[in-house]
Amino acid sequence: MKKIFLIGLCLMVAFSMVYAGDYTYVGSGKCKMCHKGDKKGNVWEKWEASAHSKAFETLKKKGEEKNPKCLECHTTAFDKGGYKIGDAEAANFEGVGCESCHGAGSDYKKMSVMKDHAQSVAAGLAVPNEATCTKCHNKNSPTFKGFDFAEYSKKISHKYK
Repeated sequence: MKKIFLIGLCLMVAFSMVYAGDYTYVGSGKCKMCHKGDKKGNVWEKWEASAHSKAFETLKKKGEEKNPKCLECHTTAFDKGGYKIGDAEAANFEGVGCESCHGAGSDYKKMSVMKDHAQSVAAGLAVPNEATCTKCHNKNSPTFKGFDFAEYSKKISHKYK
């Protein structure tokens, strides 16, 4: 039964990635409403305290906040419908936000959709895996010091209650 579930989940993720272009980025602030507080697993608070949420700030400190090579990993969806240099909505996509890992949220952000995991995935919610992380955490990064997916994913693990 567990294998069937995992195969189904993988197929849904693959399906959602094929059609990810149909979805639009909404910014992490939209996630905050439903993922904040003790009753909701403190998902927002955990992200807000993480290095991911502050990734754009590290670029500012180094004067690299307009470097496209850096922005690809230090913002959400750089030039893919999320962060754009000088855009009025840019602040909504600074840092490695929810949609960096979970995909564009336009269709899965509704509570009625999010209550059903399969429906969420069908609506574009990506279930992050090692490949999701290694798009940025790889040898092409100037600060790369190795990446152990099993170890690091535990540090950012979060569950909605």
